[in-house]
Amino acid sequence: MSLIQLKPTFSHVGSPPVAAPRGPLGLKLAMRHLVGGVSVVTAGVGRDRTGATVTSAQSLSVEPETMLVSINLSSSSWPVIRAYGHFCVNILGADQASIADRFAGRDGAKGSARYEGADWSDGETGAAMLEGALASIDCEVEHIVERHSHALIFGAVRAVLAGPERPALVYAHGRYGVHGAAD
Repeated sequence: MSLIQLKPTFSHVGSPPVAAPRGPLGLKLAMRHLVGGVSVVTAGVGRDRTGATVTSAQSLSVEPETMLVSINLSSSSWPVIRAYGHFCVNILGADQASIADRFAGRDGAKGSARYEGADWSDGETGAAMLEGALASIDCEVEHIVERHSHALIFGAVRAVLAGPERPALVYAHGRYGVHGAAD
């Protein structure tokens, strides 16, 4: 796993920036520079369980406790979140890249098969909480905004599990990295 190191600077290092191509490719190239925390969003119950690896989960508000996730409308997770009205954001540690890969579909696993190889418990809403995650945030769907290729899903937080502080799994430039030093 390569380590992403952030340097506190406002000057460009190396080549000056160049114009990216117009359209989706240019935006995709630009957004690869943004470092994002890696989470697995789970939804469904029993055979309907599925999930997706995302870098688009964040707290929207702490009063009231609200999460926001962005899910592609073509994702297998989207109809399950909509049908069950719940989701859980499982924030991954640096040692959980294999779980991120599995929920990204890199090994071909689909649906409930993605849960194999890890320990899970049911949250208050029924969504799966990953044992050993940095944190798991169980949410009931509160509001959905469908826009272009994605749904913005607002979730009312129903339960939170937070483990001890340890390095987080992050994603940038098309690869995983680590944020936070191990003590």
